Amino acid sequence: MARKELQLAIIGTGNLGKALAMGLINSGRVPESITATRRNKSSIKDLAELGARVTDDNQKAVQNADLIILAVKPYNYKEVLTEILPAISPGDKILVSVVSGVGIEDLKSLLPENIPVFRAMPNTAADINESLTCISHQGESKDSIDSVHSVFNAIGKTVEIDESLMNSATVLGACGIAYVMRFIRAMVQGGIEIGFDAATASAIVQQTVKGAAGLLQERNNHPESEIDKVTTPKGCTIAGLNEMEHHGFSSALIKGLKASMKQIEND
Repeated sequence: MARKELQLAIIGTGNLGKALAMGLINSGRVPESITATRRNKSSIKDLAELGARVTDDNQKAVQNADLIILAVKPYNYKEVLTEILPAISPGDKILVSVVSGVGIEDLKSLLPENIPVFRAMPNTAADINESLTCISHQGESKDSIDSVHSVFNAIGKTVEIDESLMNSATVLGACGIAYVMRFIRAMVQGGIEIGFDAATASAIVQQTVKGAAGLLQERNNHPESEIDKVTTPKGCTIAGLNEMEHHGFSSALIKGLKASMKQIEND
């Protein structure tokens, strides 16, 4: 007998929640198995057009859900959990929070006992099934773990980490999308300055970034190993790299990561 598809409720379908829903549908999941919520339902009408259930009633959304993905803003997670609490009972639901900066113990303190609770940090590349999702929990059952991984493996890759590293995962994996986009934008602007039109520069840079990541994934090499292959004595590559480093390229990126981490810890 085929295994019954998990019924999912995504509570809070902003940019990340919507990316999760779109990625899951793109992966082949039955759209009707996903219920997405947002106060303004019209902003997720495209999900409804694809066959997902959409509602502005969070409690209604979780009633028949096997797995709840909490994707609200950190400032109102308590309010939303309190709202859906009457529809949550032990033994038939799993809660996965993608809310940054909110710990498992904080979540469990608001829930009945024996509710499996996970934290997950995907990124918006879930939309195209290329997310890297970091997952943590406090010793949940194999069935619960398998269920959570099956959902997030459908939108990319997963890795389990200690919860103490979840804020770091947010900075490196989720905020990291924005850092890479800013790098790409700068590369395109530089490409225009050295003679390309914007469309051609963008096409070259996008494929170059994709190829660079692919080299590391396929060969499992350190980045410096691949850099060495394109830096020749007195060549243009090393001249460019050194000029960037003279202006603090690596240092600025590291400082940016640390600034993001400090912001999460101070929230």
